[in-house]
Amino acid sequence: VQLVESGGGSVQPGGSLRLSCVFQGLTYEPSCVGWFRQAPGKERVWVAQVDRAGRTAGTTSYRDSVKGRFTISIDNHKNTLYLQMYDLKPEDTAIYYCAAASEGTWTYGLWGQGTQVTVS
Repeated sequence: VQLVESGGGSVQPGGSLRLSCVFQGLTYEPSCVGWFRQAPGKERVWVAQVDRAGRTAGTTSYRDSVKGRFTISIDNHKNTLYLQMYDLKPEDTAIYYCAAASEGTWTYGLWGQGTQVTVS
């Protein structure tokens, strides 16, 4: 199983980027999939997720600092998760990771390799 991210890069404040994450070889439907980020010298933090199971299936959620600027979406036919980012700020600079919950759980256990986003 592999989660392969792409779409990172360098942009000026106010710019936009779209991150992609292809799920390869996944044999189950994760209960949730999402994006995390890790800024230099800081811990990895949750950014956004899509619930895929249970009563909240189909709902999206975001950390407060990205609400209204980031949009998470999923293309089931392409097995691809996206993070559309608008109005990027220097504080959004980080390595962004996509993730999926381990089978039968709501705990993130599958991770991509990360893609760098730099806003300056």
